[in-house]
Amino acid sequence: MTSSNYNFDDLVERKDGNAVAQHGFKNYIFTEAQVAEFTYPDEELIPLWIADMAFASAPEIVDAIRQRLDNPIFGYTKILDSDFYKNFANWTRSRYDWTCKEEELLSTAGVIPALYSLIEYICDANDKIITFTPAYSYFKRSADYHNIDIVYSPLVNEQNEFCMDFDDFREKTKDPKVKLCIFCHPHNPTGRLWTEEELREFGNICIENNVTIISDEIHCDITRTGVHHTPLAKLFPENENIITCMAPSKSFNLAGLLFAIIIIPDERLRKTWKRKHYLFENPLGLAAAQAAYGKGGPWLSELSAYLDENFSFVKDYLAEYLPEAIFKVPEATYFAWLDMRAYFPKKENLTFYFAKHAGVILEGGNMFVADADGFMRLNLACPRSVLEEALERIVKVCK
Repeated sequence: MTSSNYNFDDLVERKDGNAVAQHGFKNYIFTEAQVAEFTYPDEELIPLWIADMAFASAPEIVDAIRQRLDNPIFGYTKILDSDFYKNFANWTRSRYDWTCKEEELLSTAGVIPALYSLIEYICDANDKIITFTPAYSYFKRSADYHNIDIVYSPLVNEQNEFCMDFDDFREKTKDPKVKLCIFCHPHNPTGRLWTEEELREFGNICIENNVTIISDEIHCDITRTGVHHTPLAKLFPENENIITCMAPSKSFNLAGLLFAIIIIPDERLRKTWKRKHYLFENPLGLAAAQAAYGKGGPWLSELSAYLDENFSFVKDYLAEYLPEAIFKVPEATYFAWLDMRAYFPKKENLTFYFAKHAGVILEGGNMFVADADGFMRLNLACPRSVLEEALERIVKVCK
């Protein structure tokens, strides 16, 4: 399918771009011995794993980068005026009826490095962190790096509809050592977009127990058409212990430009961040982010429509060819979260199985911390022809 203004069916060549999606998995998720067992040659592997898209970025963003390149000096760069804040504030106000104060907005190279820093600034050695599982692996890795114990509150799963277990979460946050919750909204990998009712109950539990929240909302712009995200901080405007993480990286396929936004209402924590954190921006990343929030709306709308059709395609394909796979179209993200337990033993390493036998690089549940055995995550932000070929291969080896 070709949209009216942007071509998401275009097959963009990435082989000479040092793309992690295309080649980086060999050192990231497989051993050399496992790679040696693959039955497909490198050039025939289909990467549906890491969280970036196989689509060209919006031409409005590419043009902004080209204009910045006309000034061929790439020295130390900072956000030195209000232009970026105005674009970002207009973006969040129009999409979420919410925005932050200008002084609360800070930039960073990415949400992952921000997690590592924030844990250091917030937690002491004997504190604990809590998160919901399954979870993005770096939530655990960032806690482990600082030798901070991490507590899991498993999501309740009924036919691939995931909900927070508030009784379990409330009981675990009563532990006075639990000082921080790393919260994923929309949730990765399940794609749940938490409702206002769920967010209020979750937030109130944290407030009652003096638990600071890092709300990772990096996927907030990627929702199904007609579905709307509510920033957690919007519901608790007087609370200074909610840190919001957003970025143009997932929304506009800009992860390699290393630019993200961290919103910190607490002045004391902001001062700590500024004192200890690297406070310069990638000049091309800043130009791209400025254009994304200022001019990227039409591209994102057409992307959302294309992703909607990709999800519908997967749903219909699985219903016909893998009817025992449990799949529900998620409210948000570009990930499909599949329950494959009807086809595989619970402990099967699906990441390796599909790479070896189908030549499809995807992420099995073993990559999402806990409570995900037998599941797998597919990145659907790719041309329909690529997705169809990947599904054909997946179905073939399952049967």
